[in-house]
Amino acid sequence: MKTTDIMARLQAKYPGEKEYLQAVQEVLESVEEVYNQHPEFEQAKIVERMVEPDRIFTFRVTWVDDRGEVQTNTGYRVQFNSAIGPYKGGLRFHRAVTPSMLKFLGFEQTFKNALTTLPMGGAKGGSDFDPKGKSNEEIMRFCQAFMMELWQCIGPDQDIPAGDVGVGGREIGYLYGMYKKLARQYNTGVLTGKGGTWGGSILRPEATGFGALYFTQNLLHKAGKDIKGMKVAVSGFGNVAWGACIKATELGAKVVAISGPDGVCHIPDGITREMIDYMLVMRASNRDKVEDMATKFPGKAVFTPGKKSWSVPVDIALPCAFQNELSEDDAKELKANGCFCCCEVSNMGCQPGAIHFFQHNGILFAPGKAVNAGGVATSGLEMTQNAEHISWSGAEVDEKLHFIMDSIHEQCVKYGTQPDGSIDYVKGANIAGFMKVATAMLEQGTI
Repeated sequence: MKTTDIMARLQAKYPGEKEYLQAVQEVLESVEEVYNQHPEFEQAKIVERMVEPDRIFTFRVTWVDDRGEVQTNTGYRVQFNSAIGPYKGGLRFHRAVTPSMLKFLGFEQTFKNALTTLPMGGAKGGSDFDPKGKSNEEIMRFCQAFMMELWQCIGPDQDIPAGDVGVGGREIGYLYGMYKKLARQYNTGVLTGKGGTWGGSILRPEATGFGALYFTQNLLHKAGKDIKGMKVAVSGFGNVAWGACIKATELGAKVVAISGPDGVCHIPDGITREMIDYMLVMRASNRDKVEDMATKFPGKAVFTPGKKSWSVPVDIALPCAFQNELSEDDAKELKANGCFCCCEVSNMGCQPGAIHFFQHNGILFAPGKAVNAGGVATSGLEMTQNAEHISWSGAEVDEKLHFIMDSIHEQCVKYGTQPDGSIDYVKGANIAGFMKVATAMLEQGTI
């Protein structure tokens, strides 16, 4: 296999799908050497099959806003790979959603899910619907219309969506309510991220952020460091950033920056529990303004418009918001300000130039498919509880999550340790996930 040849074919076939092409290239560059040691993979054309989704559903979503006007959006579900289990991946509601974005996310999800040790394939879905500024009733009507088109494509042993950007517990509730009405079955296992009174798992809302900090803690320990006392910058203020702030604070770190599309809030003394709780209020408001934190807590949080969290001097950077949010210039600014560690919590949160800068300038770096796998891992644990019709305690879920994140770190170290003893976490995560999926595809024949 030559990565350049495969990428040339994909670029000709899918011109303009930059996120998808970026994700594929990163993985193929990491696994090329190992792949070429397995002629059976080449004979079965594993890579050529793996980079193409199994199927993509595209559909119109028509709904009525509060003014009585008909609105139309486009919905998608990308079922990427089911070699190791049923399709599993979130739904994203955001105005920037495109097929390229969802293909990239579904491709990444395939390897992320493989890393969790749980039997889950990769998928992703969503819509260009923008929840910002919408009322609860409008969001409900949109979710119901979206599920009207999606429901026959999913199932507890077929495809299990979850939340993602723009889709939280409220949206999952509206989606499931319509699914139950249409399917006439109480299959709680068909969606994850559900409410605690109807099949949701304890700790699922916090899981992505918690898992990311468990992984970061393992990475730091491996490097002979401790997170206690470290200054941390987090981007975003949604569900993922919220969970990351909770766990970072519990582990003794000081979160001194959070950001939004409008700018950054610098919190010199570290974020408090009251502030963390207020992040949920900010998210639910659909205003998408981090300035609200400074308005709510004057003197404790200082808002600067147009700046990112990476402008604040910190030890650890945690991108938690969106893909490609951290540029090479941001990476250089972090380095200049003393940052020594960056762990992606968002999917593909760092641009290629930023990753290369980190790796060549002595900054510890780990990719999202490893760092943020705690969210989908806990979704898998939620599926298990639903299948058994039981509910585990928070301590049980947290113990299992901790074990999974430890296992993911071990896989990254196993496959990413270089001859000089350093650890390439990007290569480690990619090879570990790839080998599991590729082996399953090979054993199941050419399909």
